[in-house]
Amino acid sequence: MFEHLNFRVNHHHADYSDAVFPKEDQRILRDLGKQVAKIAARPIMKEKRKLWMKHNSLEGTRPVILADPENGWNEIIRPEDIKCQNSIARIWECQLRKHIFWGDEMNDDFVVEPYFNLPCVYTERPWRVAGAEGRQTEKKAREDGGSYRIETVLEEYSQLQSIVKPSLEIDYGTTSILLDKSREIFADVLEVRLHTVWFWSVGLTDDLLFLRGLERLMYDFYDEPEGVHRLMELLLQGAMERLDLLEERSLLCLNNDGSFVGSGGMGFTRELPRVDFDGRVTTKDLWGLGESQATVGLSPEMFKEFIFPYQKSLLERFGLVCYGCCEPMDDRFDIVKEAANLRRVSVSPWSNKELMAEKLGKDYICSMKANPANLAAPALNEEAVREEFKIIKRVAPNTCLEVIMKDNHTIGGNPENVKRWVQIAREELGL
Repeated sequence: MFEHLNFRVNHHHADYSDAVFPKEDQRILRDLGKQVAKIAARPIMKEKRKLWMKHNSLEGTRPVILADPENGWNEIIRPEDIKCQNSIARIWECQLRKHIFWGDEMNDDFVVEPYFNLPCVYTERPWRVAGAEGRQTEKKAREDGGSYRIETVLEEYSQLQSIVKPSLEIDYGTTSILLDKSREIFADVLEVRLHTVWFWSVGLTDDLLFLRGLERLMYDFYDEPEGVHRLMELLLQGAMERLDLLEERSLLCLNNDGSFVGSGGMGFTRELPRVDFDGRVTTKDLWGLGESQATVGLSPEMFKEFIFPYQKSLLERFGLVCYGCCEPMDDRFDIVKEAANLRRVSVSPWSNKELMAEKLGKDYICSMKANPANLAAPALNEEAVREEFKIIKRVAPNTCLEVIMKDNHTIGGNPENVKRWVQIAREELGL
């Protein structure tokens, strides 16, 4: 099974000790690349690109539909469907097959582009405490859909003086070899781009959670408020330094194209990069995301005191900002909207949809997240899907609406579920 990230497959799990692709692997990849290129050349892709451009600029469009079934991709593209033998080539193949499925079968508003995006090969060491035995739990969704337990790293706030910031080490040699190999394989077929997604969110609270553990953290806001503030300051400093490093080394990549932005949506926009862009990408040229799912149990007052001031400093480095994921934004939006350039706001299945639609209006993108549970059984719960869309249609007619299907641990082993979900979405929204 593969770890499917947003729009991508996690390249980190490849065996980079073997960068020699058998001839048959190269043939398979090139043939798949040709299929992707043909799909990308269809006139409908140009139309969808224009749709996202207008939608992301709040110009007023029909609702936009996007389905990225995350771990459900393992039930669409099964390990036995992958024909390549080399570990790296298998991940590349899976990535290409995802785009072919999107273009030929999904029928949502995903835009297939004529690119092969190759990420840098790198290793990263997370936050840790010098001299302590505890290691941070890997932030990785289990491919089997199961859960994991977070092991506490920071036992006491007195250990803050021994905390060690994350480090980033790039394997330029292997990256260069793979860049040459991909250009050879996809020559005259797809444009190969060195394009690395270095982070998803700059929300900070995942690191907070993975250092202290959820139960301890909830007590900390009452019992150790100064310690929490000190830790948030350190996390902010570490995040700022990491962004500075990525800028200084010219490692950032524009995401004003078909990149996944926020917690759902494509990045197409004419508003980025900045007007005086000189070819060197900084955070001001990018979409950024903040979220705080980990602190969903906090009151708005505590969120405003302990979390958002630190996030705001990071978010305002970016050109356009998205906020929220699975956490309900009902009582946080009025705090979060103080961030400059806020554009896309998540409305999770646990939100008050009517309230959020009223608050967002046409001033922000209303990123409505559909309930993934409706796709989790072998037979799609069509009645529940239609009822959800009837509610969305009723409460959000005066918003810049996108409806996103994501966060799927399973699609019931039935790829038809997600395709049928898209079809029902189009029927109910009149698309």
